[in-house]
Amino acid sequence: MAERYIDINESIYTKCGDHVSEILATVADRHVGNNPPHPMAYRAFCANGILKNHDYSYDFHFVNRFPEIQNGQIVYAWSQYWSDVETPLNFILHCYGPLILYANGQPIYKANIADELNPKRRTVVTIQMKKGWNHFVFQFTKTEAGCGGSLGPGSYKSNPVHFLAPSPERFGHEGWIYTAPQDHVWSELPGEGSTEGDHGIAWYPELAWSDAEQAKNPVARIFCELNEGYVLAWTKLRSFSAEPRQVELSGHAEGSLAIYVDGKLQASIDKAGAFHAVVKLAYGEHNLVIQCFGANGSAGFRLDSLSAGIELVEPYPVHGAKDEWLYLGPFGAEDVMPDVEASLFALVETQEGGTFWRLDQPNTWVRPFTENALFGKWNYPLGVTLYGMLQTGKLLGRDDLLQYVYKHIETCTRLYTYAGWDKAQYGASGVLNTLATLDSLDDCGSFGATMLLALQNQPLQGAERIADVIANYISNQQDRLPDGSLYRKPKHVDFPNATLWCDDLYMSVPYMCRCYQRTGEIRYLEDAANQFIQFKKKLYIPELQIMSHVYDFGIDKPTKIAWGRGNGWVIFSLSELLAVLPDDHAQRNELLEFFNELSEGYLRLQGENGLWHQVLTEPASYEETSCTSMFLYAFARGVRYGWLTETERYIAAIHKGWNGMARISIDKFGNVYGVCRGSGYSYSVGYYKDDLSWLLNDTHGIGIVLLAGIEVLQLERHLGSS
Repeated sequence: MAERYIDINESIYTKCGDHVSEILATVADRHVGNNPPHPMAYRAFCANGILKNHDYSYDFHFVNRFPEIQNGQIVYAWSQYWSDVETPLNFILHCYGPLILYANGQPIYKANIADELNPKRRTVVTIQMKKGWNHFVFQFTKTEAGCGGSLGPGSYKSNPVHFLAPSPERFGHEGWIYTAPQDHVWSELPGEGSTEGDHGIAWYPELAWSDAEQAKNPVARIFCELNEGYVLAWTKLRSFSAEPRQVELSGHAEGSLAIYVDGKLQASIDKAGAFHAVVKLAYGEHNLVIQCFGANGSAGFRLDSLSAGIELVEPYPVHGAKDEWLYLGPFGAEDVMPDVEASLFALVETQEGGTFWRLDQPNTWVRPFTENALFGKWNYPLGVTLYGMLQTGKLLGRDDLLQYVYKHIETCTRLYTYAGWDKAQYGASGVLNTLATLDSLDDCGSFGATMLLALQNQPLQGAERIADVIANYISNQQDRLPDGSLYRKPKHVDFPNATLWCDDLYMSVPYMCRCYQRTGEIRYLEDAANQFIQFKKKLYIPELQIMSHVYDFGIDKPTKIAWGRGNGWVIFSLSELLAVLPDDHAQRNELLEFFNELSEGYLRLQGENGLWHQVLTEPASYEETSCTSMFLYAFARGVRYGWLTETERYIAAIHKGWNGMARISIDKFGNVYGVCRGSGYSYSVGYYKDDLSWLLNDTHGIGIVLLAGIEVLQLERHLGSS
């Protein structure tokens, strides 16, 4: 028998017993408390610096940057990475010539002959991160073959890491800094506590304006000549006066200006020269926006010092900003002036295309980055988590949970158009990386299905556009077999063959069901029904009435291994389809029969503690929480909707399974144990049984636990009222 995760005295059962609603509230509140709704991190980024490739690797191509570099010369690149915990991280390295990679002062990797001769050679480098700042230094040497390399995350979909500028002069900037070609190897490398002046050389990209540019006003040096249209300069005025007071704004204009305070026009300056404007300010902060019109190449202004009791403050926190102003444009003369507050959270559209905010530093832009562990990210496990949170909020009447889910989703959706622009500008987007690099069902179907469910009750900025993109991807772009099955073409060296994964029924079918509800188009349900019929042909194990995890077309056989969560996805998704499939649908009876066959197979394999095992047919494998939750979810629905016969057996299994999880898998603080980490696939039982360990509070399981509890609670109410 598998070892218990927690002592019974530490379990949620000791606090809540069989009060399902209290257990749901505890699990949901724990998740919110550990993942508060912090906004994206906004950072300064110099577009003259090191850009990324599509796989989120930083591309150091120094022959292109320094065409006159000589063989034997050396370029150093330096950056830092923040880690909340001590942990190993995998990176992918390519070499364009000789290089040495140092981490925290220690040599980690030195290129060999094979690396130098084959820049496409992919090397996995594992680096132990210490808690806090970790400094990275590259030493690149120029040869006839080239100079440089690339460094990226081990998995850019699940962990698209970004580095931060390491010196105090650029604290808060994103990216790497680098030297001009050096003639000698340095005896001491930069690291924690170093500054850019320590070696007496200049670091790139340039941080300061030239003397000629510094002589201009900020608008002029950022946007160069502006012959027509306008740009915006935004800051905030803070008044310390307890009473409203008159405040004079004075300075010198290079062209005509319009001055707005809190969105209201306060003054119009029609010509260049000295200007004065008086505004009335109450206590607190007020948006100050100056619209600078271009004429004959001149635009912009300089603002005089403010009177006592008034100060400028940054309009929004931007790491790496050197002053209190943000700049946006250029806009065409006919472009409507955007709302400055809202424009930080979506791409700003102009007649000439998209744009975003800038800083008064050489070619330096404001970029949002996803730096929260979970909140504001878009991936398939979070789609499941938010699904559970959304349904919990509805069932328990918890508006706070609903608003948390809506805010998480909209944090993503309103940045969608920006993410595409950001990727085009800089090689890889700092936000919404999965949608910006959409090439699999994992990237869109799960989170998208939750988004569509949320849209049924709450408008979400940008969501409708994303909904159409995902629907088109699943229907018209995702790879399919001649029979219409959604399959995976080989895209990774670790999975060289085409494959069919039972997981993909969840990545596709619930989204199709929501599309049907959104549009009324039956074709989505036809597609969903066909997926189950075709997947059954390849993956079903009739003697056990359960499913194989994967069919590998290179080997041309199913794995014949009954991975718990993979099977959970199948019956979970089938219940989603049956819940919306019309009673007169031609394939409904066939799908109901399949649901009953699977239910019978899973029922036989329930463990003695009420949980199912990581490998369903291997009682020695650990008791796995996410598959247990999905079987309970499907069984409870099957009883409540009348899909199952002999309901007493299933009701008993539901009771045993839910109470087993409350005793074994959930502690009194709402932490969830025993959820299998994200998987690959194998023909070996040992891979699933021994290599795929479980994680605490893994997002593959939190939402599923909540959804199981919701169905258990609804079944209790249903049976109590019958």
